[in-house]
Amino acid sequence: MKSNARNSSAVAGAALLALTALTACGGGTANQTTAAAQQPAANAASGSPSATAATLSSGEVSVRADNSLGDVVVDGKGMSVYVFAKDTKPGSSSCEGECAAQWPPVPAGDAKTAKGLNQQLLGSITRTDGSKQLTLAGKPLYYYAKDTKPGDVNGQGVKGAWYASAPDGWKAGVKRPALGVLNDPKLGMVLQDKDGRTLYLFTKDKPWPMKTACDATCLQKWTPIAPVSADDAKSAGVDPEALFTFTTPNGTRQEAFNCWPAYTFKGDTRPGDINGQNVGGVWFAIKQSITIDQGKTVPAAKG
Repeated sequence: MKSNARNSSAVAGAALLALTALTACGGGTANQTTAAAQQPAANAASGSPSATAATLSSGEVSVRADNSLGDVVVDGKGMSVYVFAKDTKPGSSSCEGECAAQWPPVPAGDAKTAKGLNQQLLGSITRTDGSKQLTLAGKPLYYYAKDTKPGDVNGQGVKGAWYASAPDGWKAGVKRPALGVLNDPKLGMVLQDKDGRTLYLFTKDKPWPMKTACDATCLQKWTPIAPVSADDAKSAGVDPEALFTFTTPNGTRQEAFNCWPAYTFKGDTRPGDINGQNVGGVWFAIKQSITIDQGKTVPAAKG
């Protein structure tokens, strides 16, 4: 994105706004990041970790509010589950052997969500011993052997690599980036805001010239997102050239991706929610991979 476009003052007049949009939404190359395919958790055979803690009670996962960490994921008995920062290779776990004795994998079984979680985010991976491990938004889940009762989060921050899982697989209690990414097994990699809320575009908006169709009634359910920086985009795997900050009719500054204004949905109450997807057939989550072509390609994740 050209610096004069991102740093310009509020534009007065429709003609000047359109000219600014043309400059900021110039050509570029597509970001080729793609989502890793996830195996569905349903009907997968449960693994047999050696630690007795690794039993998914009632096959359910839910959310518990922790006083210091916020929302954390727990099993049917209220035992905390964790994510491992070193699990960076899609479809596999970096915790084997002695590590797995301290951090037993959560077996996939026929896991389902009880409350507060998006069932669509559940999946599984096959471990080296052939067992199935539960994943949440692509992140393998684990127990901690030193958690002995419901509500324990003794594994939080261990070795700077282990964290209780947030409802979307993010590290609970850790500040989120201004622009994040959610790995949805159905929709692929989609963008999130600083609070983990999914970002959407409105197909009734006009990317060229930039014009929002979200009126006062629309804004009661859909909230324009604030601008993000080029560094924010890079950290989320998005080409900064895809960004364009523009001034809305009510004078606020809103971020757009490939000239498509971005919003959050008030019907999403927790990170990982994608309740705004396909609402009215005109609202869609924004993909992480964005072609930069003055808005001609709509970065909508339609699954």
